[in-house]
Amino acid sequence: MDEFITRPSPRIAFGSGMLAKLPEFVRDVGSVRPLLVTDKGIRSAGHLDRALSVLKEAGIEVSVFDDVQENPTNACIFACMRFAAEAGIDSFIGMGGGSSMDTAKGCNFLLTNGGEMKDYHGYGKADKPMLPFIAIPTTSGTGSECQSYALVSDDATHVKMACGDAKALASVALLDPELTASQPHRVAILTGLDAMAHAVETAVCRPRNPISKIHSMEAFRLMASSIESVIAGDAQLLDRSNMQMGAALAGLAIESSMLGAAHASANPLTAYYDVTHGHAVAIMLPHVIRFNRNNAAANEIYQSYEKWIPGNEQENVDMADWFESLIDAAGLSNLSALGAAESDVSKLAEAATQQWTGRFNPRTVGQEEFEELYQSALERIAESA
Repeated sequence: MDEFITRPSPRIAFGSGMLAKLPEFVRDVGSVRPLLVTDKGIRSAGHLDRALSVLKEAGIEVSVFDDVQENPTNACIFACMRFAAEAGIDSFIGMGGGSSMDTAKGCNFLLTNGGEMKDYHGYGKADKPMLPFIAIPTTSGTGSECQSYALVSDDATHVKMACGDAKALASVALLDPELTASQPHRVAILTGLDAMAHAVETAVCRPRNPISKIHSMEAFRLMASSIESVIAGDAQLLDRSNMQMGAALAGLAIESSMLGAAHASANPLTAYYDVTHGHAVAIMLPHVIRFNRNNAAANEIYQSYEKWIPGNEQENVDMADWFESLIDAAGLSNLSALGAAESDVSKLAEAATQQWTGRFNPRTVGQEEFEELYQSALERIAESA
């Protein structure tokens, strides 16, 4: 068995109605003046008012920054930092999707350690202690509530920087599946497919270890049983619970292992064609799975996961084919519809080679391999046209 070292994980509090216990966790981390970081959509959904109500009833004074932007940049996080500094806060609560939690983490870096987000690109570059952080996801996708990284887009290029530090990890990940019921249908689909990709990629990436494997498999098992209901638009509380817990477990798997070529090839699509992250990852994942099957260990893992795919009792369901059926059922635009053409393959592949997650893929990926993956995605378009 190879040597490995896991990272710390948050205290996970899961349950329907768990938001009511937020004051208890605020006190547990020693906070008396938290900053709640969120966005206008969470306010409109009523979640912010619910959180403020339970905190007010408990006598906890809270400040609110609700100007989080999708794919937060250094400028957005700096605005949050100025607000936090003026408010004199002593902890962070990130409530919403990955952008809200990333903004809270990023603000924590700047408020406590100074500088700009690019100064923390990589891992372990914060020298000073950081403030306690409570993560409350309202989507089931990024797993940011269980990760020590803040994903921040460069202001000019929009390329995402992963800024990580063990001190940025949430003290508490509060998982209340009731909060995910307000997701727009398309958001639920895209975040769900992203979380599924996390479970699959962490399962086969090179740094996988006995702990990450446990998280990856249970994440996949839970979400595989419910993703079709999410796509169909008839998800019930059990489905929302499966997706939220699965996304969190996949986040823990990322912390203990890493991702792979699907995420590396997806990020250039987001940068060039302004497609959402979950959409881009979903498009590329089936092709990466087929590519990785030439690695015997990865293929064995894929086969072991396929038993959790609904309908596998009647026939052997191929994982890549199943993901493509999910993409079709969700009505997601294909690579061509996003604006990609064969003439773009080389530049996309070059950009993908600069993505750090590719180095952890079970099969080595470089310019030639990424070109093969993009070409494969374009060829499926021609076959299905």
